[in-house]
Amino acid sequence: MTNLPVDGTPLAADPLTRAVLEIDEYAAGLGWDQPARLFALVDTTKLRAQEPSLAAQLGIDESSGTSLTPIEQDEIPAGAPLDEFLATIAWPDAVVGCALTVERLMLPPSAEQAEPAGMSGEQLAKWVAKHPDRQEVRMTVAVLRDGARESALRLREKDSTSEVLTGKSLVPGLAEALAATFEE
Repeated sequence: MTNLPVDGTPLAADPLTRAVLEIDEYAAGLGWDQPARLFALVDTTKLRAQEPSLAAQLGIDESSGTSLTPIEQDEIPAGAPLDEFLATIAWPDAVVGCALTVERLMLPPSAEQAEPAGMSGEQLAKWVAKHPDRQEVRMTVAVLRDGARESALRLREKDSTSEVLTGKSLVPGLAEALAATFEE
C-alpha cells in the first residue's frame, strides 16, 4: 500500500502534514547528497487570488486540493552554518509558515555512551561519520506562524515513501530554529 493516491498528493488529514510529505517527496525525487532546501508555506487560496500568474506558474489551479503551497526559496549559501543563516530570515506577512529539508548523520541512543568526552564540533562530526551504526537521514521540518509543527524523517537505508516517519516533535531543535524566523 502506498501513501500517495494516483495524482501524487500525499494522504494526510492535516494541511501541514500534507505539505511536509509533499516536500519530502520532492526532495526524494532529487536523490540523496543534496544541500539543505528552504521553503515558504503560503495559503493556496490566497495565492490563487492575489498572485494568479505565480499560481499558474506553479501549476496551482482550482482543482489543487492542498491548502498550503510550499515555494522553494533561493539556495542556502554553501558553508553557512544553518542556525546562523536561519537567524537572518524575516518572512513577509503572506508567508504563513516555512519548512526546511536537510540531510544529516545520526546515531542510535546506544552510541551516545561510547562518545568520547571533550570533542569539538568538528571532531564529533568526524567521529559520527566513521561510526559503524550511523544512519543517513533526511529531515523535513515545517512550522506555521501559529506555532503548529510537523516533521518527516526518511532514512537512506529505507528510502521509500511508505517508510517515512512523521510527527510533531521529531526534530524539536530545528523546529525551534524555524519558529524563530517568525519572531519580531
